[in-house]
Amino acid sequence: MTNHDLAELIFPNITKTIEDYEKIYPERNLKEGEKVTRFAPSPTGFVHIGNFQAAVIDYVMAKSSGGIFYLRNEDTDKSREVETAIEKIMQVLRFYDMEPDEYEYKGKIVGNYGPYIQSERKEIYHACIKYLIEIGRAYPCFCEKEHLDQMRENQEKNKMRTGYYGRYATCRNLSVEEAVANIKAGKPYVIRFRSLGNFDDRFWFDDLVRGKLYLNQNDQDIVIMKSDNLLPTYHFAHVVDDHFMRTTHVVRGEEWLSSVPGHIELFEAFGWKPPKYIHTPLILKQDGDIKRKISKRKDPEASMSYYMEKGYPTEAVIEALMTIANSNYEEWHTANPDKSFLEFDFQPKKMSSSGGALFDLDKLNNISKNVISKMNKDTLYELSYSWAKQYSELLKNLIEMDPEYYKKIINIEREQKKPRKDYETYASIPNEIWYMYDHLFEEYHDYDFQKISNPNEIAMILKTYIEKYYQDSDDKDTWFDKIKQLTTELGYCADMKAYKENPDAYKGSVADISTVIRVALTTRSMTPDLYELLKLLGKERIQKRFAKFYQ
Repeated sequence: MTNHDLAELIFPNITKTIEDYEKIYPERNLKEGEKVTRFAPSPTGFVHIGNFQAAVIDYVMAKSSGGIFYLRNEDTDKSREVETAIEKIMQVLRFYDMEPDEYEYKGKIVGNYGPYIQSERKEIYHACIKYLIEIGRAYPCFCEKEHLDQMRENQEKNKMRTGYYGRYATCRNLSVEEAVANIKAGKPYVIRFRSLGNFDDRFWFDDLVRGKLYLNQNDQDIVIMKSDNLLPTYHFAHVVDDHFMRTTHVVRGEEWLSSVPGHIELFEAFGWKPPKYIHTPLILKQDGDIKRKISKRKDPEASMSYYMEKGYPTEAVIEALMTIANSNYEEWHTANPDKSFLEFDFQPKKMSSSGGALFDLDKLNNISKNVISKMNKDTLYELSYSWAKQYSELLKNLIEMDPEYYKKIINIEREQKKPRKDYETYASIPNEIWYMYDHLFEEYHDYDFQKISNPNEIAMILKTYIEKYYQDSDDKDTWFDKIKQLTTELGYCADMKAYKENPDAYKGSVADISTVIRVALTTRSMTPDLYELLKLLGKERIQKRFAKFYQ
């Protein structure tokens, strides 16, 4: 019996060959420099921020080069698959305006290199594994779990490298006849790749982040198909898919570096050219005095849903990730504030190659403040309202009460050379504007008037101001002149320079008077422009708020 007979026994219904698939999935018609990248998550839960950063890099490289960015769902591990995961993946990509050029979703296939879901590509994998069996580079392994566990235990005890290699790879020495007999007897088996490598020999591998690496050859006979004879392992499936989907660049976490020798040997077994690899550093967070990997279980910010629910602008999240992806991005963005991240010349070699990349939420918050501050009122209205309809009933209701009034509130000190930076996220907006809505303001009773705390003095200031001085029609200069007149009338100093020179000569300053008005109006001593707040509220509403202090 021959290897061909063994291959036919295992895959009797596979009639297509690798040559057939080369014709079905021909080389892409790419211009020089164009890149084909893929976002290839496993649908096992939420989208991790590390995976999303890889997707951003994939997207930048493809789009900036005029190439192709596609989505491939790697669902070979059915035991860990989450039913809604693919939907969440598409939701995140679309939320961040990173629609793939090719994908498969809800039965719809876009692109000529699908299916784009691995579980639907099993015949392609089987044809490739069948070929490897025929040429003697793959074989069935009948070792039971107990045997493999004992083997690993012995290796560890003897301080040997663990794994299925060399003399430990017992099934690789079975004859075709023995393998056929075992299969016909119903013995369960996996398919292993027959390595020809020597661990003591090395080869050069060019990682686009770390440069040339001198790696040990692979000598492990890794499992390439599981015992159900249906789906391959990740190690095998991604090699086949990246070849037939004609991927030019693979972006993945540095934890896969140790698998590179095995993956390269698989490509070489088929005579295929591997794509270029970019192994990204782990994303870390500061936890007290230590930096550690962001944890799926411990850290809510590990999930991309966190940033969506908090209402971070998409641009802010992408900018924060690009800042840790390339050391010169922040400088470039400062010099080119109006340019898209897609115009940035991303260079893999400018990624951190050791120690991980620190993702700082405080820095993200500052970036987010800057991004929101640069929006005009109409853009902020549209984006915050769209977010609120999904995530905040409170903000949604406030906006819908009077959209134009909401726009006027968020526009205070906005469209100017140095706009205010009050809002970290869309979720933070209600906390910054609630006092502009009477039904919320009436429920609040905690006021901190700072220096002037005497109730009678506060009552006199507010009553005198609203009855004698305030007019809705006043321009800003007139308004402030009247504030100073009020200040002088009540024995306070209207000139801050004079007050600082001789504070004991006055009851207080114009700043103290303004603070009383501001706090009575908003409960806060720090707010946007007081004149604008007064104008928006109007005299009748102001009088009602002040009256509680002197009635």
